[in-house]
Amino acid sequence: MAADTREPQPAQPNQLPKGVVLGKDGKPCRSCTSKRDFASWAQMTKSSLKSGSGAAAGAAVGVGTGAVAASALSTPVTPDDCPADVETLGRSTWTLLHSIAATYPKQPSVSQQSDLKTFMGTFSRLYPCWVCAEDFQAYMQKEHIQVGSRDDFGKWLCEAHNAVNVKLGKDKFDCSKWEERWRTGWKDGRCD
Repeated sequence: MAADTREPQPAQPNQLPKGVVLGKDGKPCRSCTSKRDFASWAQMTKSSLKSGSGAAAGAAVGVGTGAVAASALSTPVTPDDCPADVETLGRSTWTLLHSIAATYPKQPSVSQQSDLKTFMGTFSRLYPCWVCAEDFQAYMQKEHIQVGSRDDFGKWLCEAHNAVNVKLGKDKFDCSKWEERWRTGWKDGRCD
């Protein structure tokens, strides 16, 4: 009887750990999944690969059953030079977008308004997490982007961010303080 030389198949969707989002290619999407959930999926995949080869394979990859269980309970420490997960990507994105709002002109020209609308439209189509991208596109369809002034865009963006926070079960931010948070710094001087 010939040895089975087929490549192992990825876990089926119903076997994926909670929180793992599949990309449009049907594979787990690193940009749409937290590090913890992605690591849990990776460990599960490694575990299923080694289970067919016996205990020696587990020792070869340096993962025992205790390590698999421990990794599922704790958040893995991932080096900074690894691809961003959904949480890192989200924080970095909001920082960029709010920083753009903070430096947007008080009275933008027609050209600047057009550039910002074009940027936001393109950005929403190129965002690495496809689930997040589609959600943001839908938000922009419902709540048309406001680019008439720095304050208009800053408040619109703050409300967009709050809409995401609500979906994630996070607190809403007081949008009357968006400029203090992202442009001028807090009045108590801690940003000086």
